[in-house]
Amino acid sequence: MSLSPNYLEDRICLNVLANSVENAKECYEAAEGHIVLGVLSKNYASDELAIEDMRLYQAATNNALSVGLGAGDPNQSQMVSRISAVLQPQHVNQVFTGVGASRALLGQVDTVVNGLVSPTGKVGYVNIATGPLSSKAPEAIVPIETAIKLLQDMGGSSVKYFPMKGLAHKKEYQAVAEACAKYDFYLEPTGGIDLANFAEIVQIAVDAGVKNIIPHVYSSIIDSKTGDTKPEDVQALLKMMKQALK
Repeated sequence: MSLSPNYLEDRICLNVLANSVENAKECYEAAEGHIVLGVLSKNYASDELAIEDMRLYQAATNNALSVGLGAGDPNQSQMVSRISAVLQPQHVNQVFTGVGASRALLGQVDTVVNGLVSPTGKVGYVNIATGPLSSKAPEAIVPIETAIKLLQDMGGSSVKYFPMKGLAHKKEYQAVAEACAKYDFYLEPTGGIDLANFAEIVQIAVDAGVKNIIPHVYSSIIDSKTGDTKPEDVQALLKMMKQALK
């Protein structure tokens, strides 16, 4: 599978969950290709089942696949690395400590691999203890600049900032965005993002000068009855993305 040219050129690329291959296709079309579709490894009992199913998503969306953990579950870290090595998706979600393994197993630098760091309540600092064991230990609070350099050392592409709780950590998020811009690193704001706060969250990153922004919008745009991500909401988000870049 080759990487989608739209995706690689995007300054802003949406990340939403796909409930089925059909739902993925609908959302891909609604976003005019400026999207990756999250499929969660946690939903599969084995690597083989995940790989078989995720290949269908790749075929339907020009490989706009984002291999997910499942609510940031650090226990999925190794499975994500293993199946991503086979699938070669456009995008991989990882906890901080899983980034190096994912990059090594991918064997190339094109796939975007994020590393999950969390807010701390202190501007300019993030918690990097997000792995299977480290997440159960006391927080490892480091300057955001150091976290970015550590991620770059491991072959990471971006900071996944989670859980943001919308704009609850606005000043911290602004500092993260400024650091990502300074060090030419992708930024993936995640957690509590909805149609009401999306534009402001994206605009903060754009104004800071972040080169590539991948906002994750999950439960707020999912139909509670069907479990599908709503294509009409994806269209609304696309319109906001375009407006932010004007």
